[in-house]
Amino acid sequence: MEAQGYPLPEHSKSKSASALSRFLNVYDWSTRSVIRTTRNRIIQEILSECPKGRKPFLQVIIDLTTLEKFGKFRGFQNLVRVYHGKCGLHLVVVYLVVGRWRVPWSFRVWRGKGTASPAQLGLKMIGCLPKKLTKHFHVMVLVDTAFGTVEFIHSVRQKKYHVIAGIACTRKLADGRCVAQLYKRGQQLYLRG
Repeated sequence: MEAQGYPLPEHSKSKSASALSRFLNVYDWSTRSVIRTTRNRIIQEILSECPKGRKPFLQVIIDLTTLEKFGKFRGFQNLVRVYHGKCGLHLVVVYLVVGRWRVPWSFRVWRGKGTASPAQLGLKMIGCLPKKLTKHFHVMVLVDTAFGTVEFIHSVRQKKYHVIAGIACTRKLADGRCVAQLYKRGQQLYLRG
């Protein structure tokens, strides 16, 4: 930020423009009230997509996303972990999808081994979905293999929600075979457990 004729944050070599912007801007509003107001507006917009007649589907996509970090971060030392070979901040993110709307709704930080698993964090966030939405829509939960645990699937089904989950190819079937040994689409399967 020295007076060298390059006053814009984009010219900084030591910090990113967005980091400098956050440092230089001071906001006097409550972050919680901004989130609350934004969520209320999102609910209004999603409900406006709800036509009369049959209940439409609300897709709830749950994903594990890694914000890769390199180096030492004292403020994040309890949050930065290595998971599947990636070092960084691991977030379980929930997206709501209705019609033309795809909105990030909430997230939780996975804090590592010995804490709640990504699947358990996803279940907590499903439990926190607003009743205004779940009563107007059929809820369909879409997840990948990280969330395809028996506990997760049973808990989502107990809430009377539909679930589509990816299954690892090493997962065992009730008859002892692996999922990888299947050759035909559309078969009804019974997983072990």
